[in-house]
Parts: sequence; C-alpha cells; structure tokens
Amino acid sequence: MTDDVRRHAKAAALLALHHASEPLVLPNVWDGGSARIAEGVGFPALATTSAGIAFSHGVPDGTLGREPILERVAQIVAATGLPVTADIESGYGPTPDDVSETVARAASAGAVGVNLEDADASGLMGAPRATERIRAARQTAPAGTMVINARTDVYLAGAADPFDETVRRAVAFLDAGADCVFVPGVGDAETIGRLVAEIPGPLNVVAGLTSSMPTVEELGRLGVARVSVGGSLARAVLAYAERALRALYAYGDMAFTDTALAHADLQHRFARPV
Repeated sequence: MTDDVRRHAKAAALLALHHASEPLVLPNVWDGGSARIAEGVGFPALATTSAGIAFSHGVPDGTLGREPILERVAQIVAATGLPVTADIESGYGPTPDDVSETVARAASAGAVGVNLEDADASGLMGAPRATERIRAARQTAPAGTMVINARTDVYLAGAADPFDETVRRAVAFLDAGADCVFVPGVGDAETIGRLVAEIPGPLNVVAGLTSSMPTVEELGRLGVARVSVGGSLARAVLAYAERALRALYAYGDMAFTDTALAHADLQHRFARPV
C-alpha cells in the first residue's frame, strides 16, 4: 500500500466515524507518548491539542507558531497507526494562502484532519474572512483527503446573538467545504440539541465543559457526532504532576509511585511497531 493510499484510507475512516451510530470520542494528545497510551486504550482516532503541545513546551496556549506545532504533529503521527486530526489553531497567518500552506504542511506531516478556528489573537474574525479560509483549506486538501473541522468561537467571544450567528457561520463553513463544525462554549443540552437540528452537518462539542454538561451517551442521543476533550487531559496530567511534586517537596511523600506505570511496561508498549 502506497503512502497516498494509506493516507486516503485513514481520511476515509476518520470521516466515516463522524457518521456512525455513536459519537466519535476523540482524546486530544500532545506528544508521541500520550498518543501511544490513547491508542492502547482503544480509541479509533486521535486529535492533537495546541494547548497541550504549548504547555509541554512550557509556554502559554496560543504562543507557539506553525513550526513547533507541526513538528509535534509529525511526532504524534509517527507514534501511532491511527488517523490523526491536527489542531492548527487559526492557520498561522493572516491570509488564506497562509492557511493553505499550513494545511499542506499538516498533510505532509501525516495528519488526515485539521481543526481550523475563526478567531485569532485579535478576536473573532468576520464571517466572510473566516469562510474564505475554510475554502482555502478545502482547495488545498480536496474532499476525501482530509477531514476539515471548522471551529467557530462565537459563544466564546460573547456575541450578542450567539446561536443565530453560530448557525449562519456553520452553514457557510459547510458550504465552503468543511466536513464538521466545532462549537466550543456550549454546555447545555437544550442549546446543543438546537444546534444539531439547525446545522446541516456533523457537530463537534467539548466534553466536560461544565459540571452539568451532558454525558457522551446523552450527547449521542442529542445527535452530536464528535466529542473532544480539548486541553483538559493535558491539564489533568499536569495537575497530577503538580500535586505529586508538592507532596514530594513538602513531605518527601513518594505515594505517586504507587500508581505509576512500570518502566518495563512502558518499554514494552512503546517498543512495539506502529
């Protein structure tokens, strides 16, 4: 099987998971090790997290550029045989051509999906500009070669009429070639159900946004196609490390070793061929 055939097969598999009878639950990983662990658990596909990648570099989310993000995407792809969709934030540049270059580079790194945002450091983009960037991504990666997940940050931006504006953007993004629409910032069942009814394509939401967030099973009943965890898994790992380090520093407490994976176990897991 050639590399192109293999990539197209992975892209087709990833897209099909958006139209399955149950939601596609995607763990957002940040390096080769977290990717191998997630693969071993049994997930059928992986997503990257720009936040987790940034935190693993010791810098805030949103401050890494294209090069370190795509280097890590390539590392993750190399570590797993699963389809990988890459968080490319807002595309790393102000123009559609910048988005095209980023999408092409993500494909060269082995990603078969991208997550593209309609907000950057200056805030929420105008809808026409954001739509043109989705169109540029689709022209660079034709349908069937990459799953484009169009993220709209209308709710996060605190728009006055977030529901209607989200639906308008979602429709425009799908018409421009997106395969799925990602709406972070919504956590109640009523709004999620209304979005599913009004958006003519698969809907992606973030799990665990609030304590009242519907479960994955409930999201499936609402018609949600894709559920991701964003940077929360990376933050949970860092929180555990901080608690363990505080106990070690303050009390010499080594209790964290009781639940650590054995060195030999990880050697075995990570040595297996991809």
